[in-house]
Amino acid sequence: MRAAGVTTRERVLHDRPRQPAPVDWQVALLVAVLAALWGFRLELVLSALLGASFGALVIKAHLAAGLSGELLAAGCLVLVAFGPARRTLWRCLRDARIRRRWRRAWLFCGLPRVRAGRVERVPAGERLAVRVSRGSSVVELDDRREELAAALRLRELRVDRDPADASRGMVTLVRRDPLAGLGGIRWPVEGRAELSLWDPFPLGIGEDGQELELRLPERNLLAGGEPGGGKSAALQIMLAAAARDSSTRLWLLDGKLVELAAWSPSAERTAGPDVGEAIELLEAVQAVMEDRYRDLLASGRRKIERTPDLPLHVVVCDELAFYLLAEDRKQRTRFAELLRDLVARGRAAGVIVLAATQKPAADVVPSALRDLFGFRLAFRCTTPQASDTILGQGWASQGYNAATIPPGDRGVGFLIAEDGLPVKLRTFYLDDQALAELASRAVNLRGEWML
Repeated sequence: MRAAGVTTRERVLHDRPRQPAPVDWQVALLVAVLAALWGFRLELVLSALLGASFGALVIKAHLAAGLSGELLAAGCLVLVAFGPARRTLWRCLRDARIRRRWRRAWLFCGLPRVRAGRVERVPAGERLAVRVSRGSSVVELDDRREELAAALRLRELRVDRDPADASRGMVTLVRRDPLAGLGGIRWPVEGRAELSLWDPFPLGIGEDGQELELRLPERNLLAGGEPGGGKSAALQIMLAAAARDSSTRLWLLDGKLVELAAWSPSAERTAGPDVGEAIELLEAVQAVMEDRYRDLLASGRRKIERTPDLPLHVVVCDELAFYLLAEDRKQRTRFAELLRDLVARGRAAGVIVLAATQKPAADVVPSALRDLFGFRLAFRCTTPQASDTILGQGWASQGYNAATIPPGDRGVGFLIAEDGLPVKLRTFYLDDQALAELASRAVNLRGEWML
């Protein structure tokens, strides 16, 4: 029987799955050996250079083997004793060792090829520039980071995808917590006479040991975490930066009455635990914002710029949940509406809102308000879900989990700022004496226009 010119037997033979060609075990062994040697290529090249140098001394200089070895050893000692050469050599050997360990790790985990490139030392461990093979992505690598961390015996492994290329990324091998045990770190610009809030100011120290700066104009920030985690201390740093700008206007909402008390003399207005008083303050700020937009319309501008005639207005709210959980339903609704309006529309008018609360869950802080905060700062939380509530859904599963911060590490948290990627930091600290001195300077800076 034939069908389209092909017999049944021919069709059966054609449909039968082809058996893979047998692999010569000698070839496979040779490939495996060469692959292993390739990982030690730096060490092999150095050994070959030493051997060639030894042979050259013996042949060309007509020296005895013993004397040639002594001269070669002396030359190597001189090279190693030279600081820059020694450090370069050790760094190259260390980087080669890290790449070998990385290769073994992804092989053990059964991942496609993940080639490691540049190796950079950071206080937490090392950072590797990686590139995955075709048919895979860095996201797949991120899904297996716990297995990779276990294979490498790491504290933690983080994967950051290159926004411009899905096949590239950076892998951080976290071996230690460089922020643990640092204690309170004094604010580096504490002694400066005056600051401008239009410029970035130092907020804390990152895992790489570098200062992390924050720029607040056209931004709003929400800080959260368990009690004692460092929220109020972080607010004090931001408030100190704003108060040191003589043109900035301060509006303070203090649910505990005492947390922001030092800055009250330099503020336009302060509200304590009275929700009605807090609503009046927000209404006053809203009126300033409306006037500002009318001025912008009259001058043909879309947003304020760095000019002395249009100062920035900073609204600081500590214990946000206190006002949003007021007994009077109408009051808490009105407060939430006013604050949401300032966060939503105040950016172009130069109104900055800084708020802190323990847990900004939807039953405490309405999602319509919480999601408008572009900058987030999460301190120690009790659960990954609470961390995601502050930073945003999904960050905890990607390794940015504030619940992993030890309870004793006060002031350590994750910050989402300019680039939209969480960074771990320890915020600077101002004790009561430093706060009193800075608050006194802030009053003196504002003395002329406050009188």
